[in-house]
Amino acid sequence: LLAGDFNLIRKPADRNKTGGDLADMMSFIEALSALGVVELPLHAQRFTWTNKQLSHLLERLDWFFTSQSWTNSFPDTFVTTLTMETSDHSPCLISINTTIPKGKVFRFENYLMEHEQFLNVVQHGWTLPTFQSDPAKVITAKFKNLRRVIRAWQASYPV
Repeated sequence: LLAGDFNLIRKPADRNKTGGDLADMMSFIEALSALGVVELPLHAQRFTWTNKQLSHLLERLDWFFTSQSWTNSFPDTFVTTLTMETSDHSPCLISINTTIPKGKVFRFENYLMEHEQFLNVVQHGWTLPTFQSDPAKVITAKFKNLRRVIRAWQASYPV
């Protein structure tokens, strides 16, 4: 993620009045092209800076870019301009929308907890090896083991 106040515009439409240095615009565009970055879409306001004077000059000086691999992984990333309070720049919020798959809900019958072997079954499932080093993956693997063991036990339990 490459983000910040670059103090440059990319095209004449990035300001509300005529002007701007075309050579600077071309240099900026060439540098971005050489980096191979992808611009994040800007939502809400078109301009991110004002000179805060009576004859308002508004420009888009704040830019947000990602790599192509980021864009492929997080295609719904975008930037929203927020209300300008004290600074001459609008604060910007980067939103990284992801769709995290939700696991199936695991349920078992409450009466199983009353069985004398229930705690032994849970302990067995919880202590099975996980073959993970990342603590988050270890806990996930433990819950998967526990779910598998309780389901198998529940299937063999006479109703």
